Amino acid sequence: MKKPTWVIDKEKAKRGEARASFWLFGLHAVRDALLNPRREKLRLVVTRNAADRLGEALSHGPEPEIADPRKFPVPLDPGSVHQGAALEVRALDWGSLADVCAPSAETPRVVLLDRVSDPHNVGAILRSAEVFGARAVIAPARHAAPETGALAKTASGALERQPYLRVPNLARAMEELRGLGYGLIGLDGEAETGLADAASEMSDRPLGLVLGAEGPGLRALTKETCDILARIEAAGAFGSLNVSNAAAVSLYATRPR
Repeated sequence: MKKPTWVIDKEKAKRGEARASFWLFGLHAVRDALLNPRREKLRLVVTRNAADRLGEALSHGPEPEIADPRKFPVPLDPGSVHQGAALEVRALDWGSLADVCAPSAETPRVVLLDRVSDPHNVGAILRSAEVFGARAVIAPARHAAPETGALAKTASGALERQPYLRVPNLARAMEELRGLGYGLIGLDGEAETGLADAASEMSDRPLGLVLGAEGPGLRALTKETCDILARIEAAGAFGSLNVSNAAAVSLYATRPR
């Protein structure tokens, strides 16, 4: 049976995105990427000072191009703090959601992001996910932050360690997780149930924490696909958190006891 045109176009777009390259910058992000055997590295530009500071890590990448710090020849956004190091790479391929998120002896947790497009927020969430032992951070391929140098710098090395899975459809990914045994908690400031109570109800199951973009929050379909909506209980009337802070609090509050 011949594939529909829209399916073929989507597959081409996905392959094109996978082959697209971008620049990581900053000593920490570049060093972690150089030392990651999964990362495809294309071009390395460093100043002499940065090369000295990267040391042995340089041997894990392409031949470094030594640059004049006054004329750093890399197409970065103005204001990017590159510290004299930039590495052109391709996005990481972590494999399928089913493989990465398959339940095991421990009770895994994953973070799902509904149209969180700010790379600094996603970078911070990846860092928290790595610190608190999440299995993966999952986001839709469209309307969500892609891998970029700014995201990697905010993630402070977590981008190389914490799977960041971009899926065609978030609701379908949630259903796939449910099929793997996951319970899905949507974070909603207007929910009646507190996060602690919601997590207690699902303490014996793998857990997916679903967070929406600041302002609009979770979309209607995302809410409907969750098993339960829960709020982070606040001490006072002001109960709003930045999405990256909400992710960190949720991961800590639901950690295995």
